[in-house]
Amino acid sequence: MKYFFLSLLLLTGAAQASQALVEFKSPEQQALFKELTHELRCPKCQNQNIADSNAVVAVDMRAKTLELVQQGQNKEQVLDYMKSRYGDFVHYQPPLNKFTLILWLLPALMVFGLIVLLVVRRKAERNFVASESSDKTQPQPEQQLEQQLDQLIEQYRRKS
Repeated sequence: MKYFFLSLLLLTGAAQASQALVEFKSPEQQALFKELTHELRCPKCQNQNIADSNAVVAVDMRAKTLELVQQGQNKEQVLDYMKSRYGDFVHYQPPLNKFTLILWLLPALMVFGLIVLLVVRRKAERNFVASESSDKTQPQPEQQLEQQLDQLIEQYRRKS
């Protein structure tokens, strides 16, 4: 049992030692680097940030982010660089433009359209049912002719 714990301790120490230790000029740069690596999305991985991804492109993005932060660039400059190189997809908070506006409004417009369609269909159904019931109360021309014919036959029988 103690060999198990000893090997576990050695493995965790090796895993921590394998991560590169990066020195920053200030704690603000370190915080900015951490924030940026959690905000930037890996283009290869579906929904994983570059801090958690081990894909080659994520490693390159982390290295470039580190380089830009160490050069003294601020958050907006680093984000602009990454967006210009990889597109708006790399940032978890895409800008508001005509394409993203369509993505936000399309579901609401579809729901509104379905509600309008439902209301129009119900109104048409009510009108159809109302016209059908009014047709049943008023005799149709064929029924009127049959009633008149029955009355004439009845009158003829009385006379004879």
